[in-house]
Amino acid sequence: MYTTNYFNTFIEVAEDCPVNAAKIPVLRSGKKTAAYIQYEMISGQPYVYTSDDVLFQVYAEQNGIPPEGIETAKISFFAKGQPCMRASVLTKSYGWGVHCDAEGKVALYALESDMYKDLVLDSSLQHTRAMRSKRKNKTG
Repeated sequence: MYTTNYFNTFIEVAEDCPVNAAKIPVLRSGKKTAAYIQYEMISGQPYVYTSDDVLFQVYAEQNGIPPEGIETAKISFFAKGQPCMRASVLTKSYGWGVHCDAEGKVALYALESDMYKDLVLDSSLQHTRAMRSKRKNKTG
């Protein structure tokens, strides 16, 4: 079974993130987007959910998985690798860093916040960046 969880890690926003301050995702045509669901879960209850919890919830909501089908769907979902929070538009485009604690529970920190800056400098954490939205130009 695969996992998307990180431990004692700070996922910094992507190098090519288009914002200088974090933005809160909005509904699109009255529907929750993946970014909206992720933001709603993590910001509403920091350090309660793991990345696996959040990403599966997005999948379940967007695919209308009924409560009685959750466990079977979860086994199937994690039977193959899934994109992690480094691929989330929260970290790539909306300006949110993700801190993963020792238990893999996640919290969001706005790019412009003092806490984000403190986490960037925290040498006790592993550091990684969100994936770039665009490929680097190859020259040569």
